[in-house]
This record gives sequence, structure tokens and C-alpha cells, in this order.
Amino acid sequence: MLDANMQTQLKQYLANLREPIELVASLDDSEKSTQTRELLIEIAELHEMVSASFDGTDDRKPSFIIRRASDAEKWVRFAGLPMGHEFTSLVLALLWAGGHPPKVDADVIEQVRALEGDYEFEMFFSLSCHNCPDVVQALTLMALENPRITATLIEGGTFQDEVEERGVLAVPATFLNGESFYNGKMELPEILSKLDSGADEKAAEKLSAKEPFEVLIIGGGPAGAAAGVYTARKGFRTGIAAERFGGQLQDTLGIENLPGTSYTEGPKLAGDLRTQVAENEIDVMDIARASGLKPASEPGAMHEVTFDNGAVLKARSLILSTGARWRNLGVPGEAEYRNKGVAYCPHCDGPLFKGKRIAVIGGGNSGVEAAIDLAKIVGHVTLIEFDAKLRADEVLQRKLRSMDNVEIITNGQTTEITGDGKRTNGLILKDRESEEERRIELEGVFVQIGLVPNTEWLQGTGLELSKFGEIVVDDHGATNLPGVYAAGDATVVKDKQIVVAMGTGATAGLGAFDYLIRNEPVDDIAQAA
Repeated sequence: MLDANMQTQLKQYLANLREPIELVASLDDSEKSTQTRELLIEIAELHEMVSASFDGTDDRKPSFIIRRASDAEKWVRFAGLPMGHEFTSLVLALLWAGGHPPKVDADVIEQVRALEGDYEFEMFFSLSCHNCPDVVQALTLMALENPRITATLIEGGTFQDEVEERGVLAVPATFLNGESFYNGKMELPEILSKLDSGADEKAAEKLSAKEPFEVLIIGGGPAGAAAGVYTARKGFRTGIAAERFGGQLQDTLGIENLPGTSYTEGPKLAGDLRTQVAENEIDVMDIARASGLKPASEPGAMHEVTFDNGAVLKARSLILSTGARWRNLGVPGEAEYRNKGVAYCPHCDGPLFKGKRIAVIGGGNSGVEAAIDLAKIVGHVTLIEFDAKLRADEVLQRKLRSMDNVEIITNGQTTEITGDGKRTNGLILKDRESEEERRIELEGVFVQIGLVPNTEWLQGTGLELSKFGEIVVDDHGATNLPGVYAAGDATVVKDKQIVVAMGTGATAGLGAFDYLIRNEPVDDIAQAA
């Protein structure tokens, strides 16, 4: 199961084990069970503190639990093979069960241990889902820290019947005590906020207690990270408050147009940016969703940013890099069947539609790339473009047209997504030339029609926005508000590209630097809180 390179890496990781761990498998005579047995034997042979047994009695086969030998009440179960994007999750589970400390704030660990009540989590993932590992790892940590929490992490491709029975049409899909808990990516603090009624108050208190920043960046995508590196290197106390560090990078797989980097993937690039940010001693505040802005009354005074949990942060200068999100179709049925057949991430949810008929709406690069990837998995793809022709790069169009299970429709307007109340079963399409309507029967709809800037929270603050809601900036990244700069996909910059976002972030950082050296603080930083 593991090639020589993976075995070498895993052996190095297992050298960090402090206590013996046990792998207990429940298997049958299927090929996947044979592969699971092979994997666990290979792992056990890599370190003397790891033992594997095959006498488990769980109904899901193949599955196996990981537990500390000295504390069998704390365990996590993998059902199916945690390979692909989840191999890292498997490695972390082994390390944490073996006593290697997780890289999580001590107060968060204590919050997990203090949870009262019995929590039985079941979570479905796919091996190609790059959003799933965060949820898998959060639930794994919780189960290994609190004996009243269990986590069963299920690879949907192996347990397709259960996926169908429970109506899982998007991953990550998390259930708690048998009921749907949340569909989508969650990090540990988000899960805790749903379970611990006082979590938001604690987070707000911790955030509000921070000293004012000289530069506060709202948003942690490529633009925000680049801006932070530039201002921190200039010697200014810099903070990044982000709902999700990495932004859209976390939803992007293959990146082949970043100069100097032949190929990388979004989550890896986000991790590299986070490492660089940490090296520059930038204060990163995660799960921080901005909700309000009170601009400074005069140059050099403090701006105030309010967050959803009630926290308030102050700063002499701001850089707004809140990015954008997928645009919705806005037709009947879309909201009703979201995560029930309507999806926005082909990499995450594509494997759940294996052999089925699906539609991709959008003929730009994102839509055509999604159709190409999905055509390798599903039974049939119908690509629908509103315009008279596809807008994707010609090389992508040629690839798409070469695939025999793809139909391309132009001048097509989706007017409704239909379903049976539980899941999607088709859509209504209008020909924009003839005005004729027809119904297309299918089981999934992937929406890829562009982006909407995350700027709703800035309306009414005095900040100038375009008619599309984008932040208006000049050549220095400056907005119409003194000391407030902006960068990336949330702005009027024409091209929404990673390299462009990084460049505008650097520009905004240099603009904020120029502002700060030209405007003395109205009050001493330490006294302004």
C-alpha cells in the first residue's frame, strides 16, 4: 500500500511516538479489507510501539480504530482507506494517539476536554476532497482528547450504499448522534462554538484584549498574506484577521500559472503562506469574520473593526482583502437543493456522483476545468453556458470537446433546479434564441459562474464601492478613506488571479507603510486601547 518514499516518511514521523498505540481492524473478504490489512501491517512494522490486530467487530467493514494502549476509551475510527488527501490525517491520528502533542492552542485543547455530554460523530469524506482533512483532523483530535467523544470517519466511495441511504451528496458531511450536524468545511474552533455555548464569548474576549495594531489586515488569502509580509518586514506590528486563512486557495487544486512554480496546489500554497507569515511574527487570528467598520476620525487615529462574535480590534491602518466567493445562480431550487445535488466544488463532491448524470453551469475556465475533471468520474456531463460561445481558454475547450461523454450547450439559461424534496433530479433550461424550454434529467448540478466580492459588511461605512460591490482603489491600493487600503479579488482589479492578488497585496502593504510614516499617531499605541 505504501511506496518506499511514503514508508520512509512515515517511519520518521512515528519516531515521535511517546506511548504504544493499537490498531484494531474489522474486516471481511473484500478487496478493500485486504488493502486495509496490508496497510496496517506495514504501519505496525515501521515502529515497535505500533501493534495491529484484526479481531474487531464493527459493522462497517473495512474499518479500524486507532487508540492509545494505556487509554482504550479514547479512540478514532477510519472506515475505508484514509489515503489521498487523508493520508496526512492518518499520520496525525497515529501521532496524537501516541502522545505527540498537537499544534493547537492549549486553551482550545482544554475547551475540548471540558466538553460535557456524549458526542458520537460520523463524518463522510472523499479522497479527492481538499476541504475534508480539516474536519477529519478536528474530530480526530476531539475523540483522542475526550473519552465522551467518538469519531467515525467514513470514506464515501467505499460505503456508497450508506452514502445513498443517508442522502450524502456533498462532503465533508458531518453527523452528530445520528442527526445531520453540518455540511461543509469546519475547523476545530467552529465545531467547539456549535457545542460550547460560551465559545463565542471566550473568543471575543480574547480578541478584544489585543493591543491595537499598526496594520490590521482583514482577510487571509494570497492578497492579505502578501500585504502582511510587506508591512511586517517594514517593522510594523501587523495582524491578520481571517474567517479562513488561505481563502479561495483552500478550494483550489492544480495551480500551474504561478511564475516560478511549475505546479502546486491551493492548500499547499496556503500552508506555505502561513509558514512565511509566522516567520514574520504576524499575529494571525482565525475564524474571525468581520461585520462592521468604524473609520478613524482623522489621519493617525484608530480604525475599529467589529466581528460577528462581538469582538473589536483597533488599528492605525487597515488593509481589506476579504476576497470573493462563488456566485449563486439565483434560481428556484438552488438554495433548497444545496448539498443535496447542487454543489460548487467539483473536486470535493465529484466522487459522490460516480456514474451519474450531472450538469456544469458556466463556460469559463472554472466551468470547463470542472467539466473535464468530472467527465472522468461521472456517467455524463452537460456543460451549460449562458453566452453564445464558451469563454474558457482554447486549450481547455479542445480537451473538453475530445471527451465522448460531454454535451456542450451554449445560449442556455438555467431557470430552475428541480428535485423530489430530498435531492436534485433535474433542471429547466431555456434556449435564449428560440425561447424554448426543456427539462434535463440529472442527479447533480455544479455551479461555476464566477465570483461575488465579500464586501456586504462594508456598505454604509463611507467606503466607496463599485456597482458590483467591489472596493474602489487607486494605483497605491488606497481607498477613499485615509489609512484604509484594499487588495485582491474584493477590489476593482480586473483580473481575479492568485498572482494578481499577491501583487495588489504587496502594493497595498507598501501604501499602508507610506501612510504610517507620513502620519504620526494621534494617541500612543499602547494607550489607545
